Amino acid sequence: MTQAGYGLALLLFLAIPPIAHLFESIMIIHMHMQMPLLVISGFFIATFFQKRYPGFFEKWNEDGIPGILLFSIVFSYWMIPRTMDEALTVPAVEVFKFISLPFLCGVPLRDSWFKISLFVKKIVFATFTLLFFALGVLYIKAPVQLCNNYLLIDQLTLGWGFLTMAICFMIFIVYYVFTEKEAT
Repeated sequence: MTQAGYGLALLLFLAIPPIAHLFESIMIIHMHMQMPLLVISGFFIATFFQKRYPGFFEKWNEDGIPGILLFSIVFSYWMIPRTMDEALTVPAVEVFKFISLPFLCGVPLRDSWFKISLFVKKIVFATFTLLFFALGVLYIKAPVQLCNNYLLIDQLTLGWGFLTMAICFMIFIVYYVFTEKEAT
């Protein structure tokens, strides 16, 4: 089976109603497991589109900036508490989640990541580190329940998950800065 086949199999597996319900029943698993796995499935599926339509990607995503911008906008949209709520209550929004994360996040990420410069990669990484830190603080410090479909303890757990990821990103950044200087 090819990489695109594995990506499609992962997408279909995640779309099975009992599996989707299981992933969506716990807020942190919904946000930190299901959504990244959907992006990863699109990342794998991208090889099919890159081989099938190489001119399209060369034309609209020549230097990788449009693709990484599309990835950042769509992925940030799914970090908003209201969109998580709507994905659970509105079937059309859930279908949009299963389309947008693989095909508007994963595919452009695969096509763009190897095209963008190291400087742009650092900016993207720093931006998501700050975003995860801000979302962690938001989910922890919010005096009210942000998502109606989840308990307050789920919200706090997700907030701590975001803070943990932001700390891990910061550790990686520090590691990268020190190892980059040694390599030169």
